[in-house]
Amino acid sequence: MPRVTTVLRNTRRAIQDLDLLKVLQSEITHEHSSNRFQDKQNGSLGDFVLDWDSPQSQDVVLRKKCESGEEVAVSALLGPETFKGESSFPREALMKVCIKKPGLSSILQFDCGVSSKGDDGSELDIHNAYYIPSSTSLDSSIYKAPSYSSLDPHLQDELKNYLVSKGIEESFTNFLLLHLHRKEQGQYVNWLRKLEEMVAQGDE
Repeated sequence: MPRVTTVLRNTRRAIQDLDLLKVLQSEITHEHSSNRFQDKQNGSLGDFVLDWDSPQSQDVVLRKKCESGEEVAVSALLGPETFKGESSFPREALMKVCIKKPGLSSILQFDCGVSSKGDDGSELDIHNAYYIPSSTSLDSSIYKAPSYSSLDPHLQDELKNYLVSKGIEESFTNFLLLHLHRKEQGQYVNWLRKLEEMVAQGDE
């Protein structure tokens, strides 16, 4: 009787593994055939270069040096789903933009969100703006600016124009939003393949 129970248990496990394998293979096929982000506008990096884009991480880091000597660094990753109508991309990109003037240790930092405007590209929203006296300063007494939404609308517009002048314009945000979604999809497919391989080996 114990031998029969073992056989039944092994048979049940094999059937479950086979079902899981079929579901995994179906999901992989679906991801390849859907090409959700293949027909989207690529956008452009402009003068930025990808400084960090590890296949194992969710984030990317981009940098550029302006002719004026200013250094601009951008770090970004995907945030929560946006659920904005007919959005081409399901998730918003969360982005930090840091700008450093030559010869100074102070930094301007902007916390931003980039979301899709349907088929019309991407939209940049500034959430917060900071002046950091030193890149190594952790002084809690540093004055924190008011929330960005409470600033004078004209000042908000000018801060946004300032970012555009540093290369954070629509073509760049189009590239960033598409790149991050493709990166996530690639990581998801790789994860599915690893599961498929593990289940298939266990079924042999």
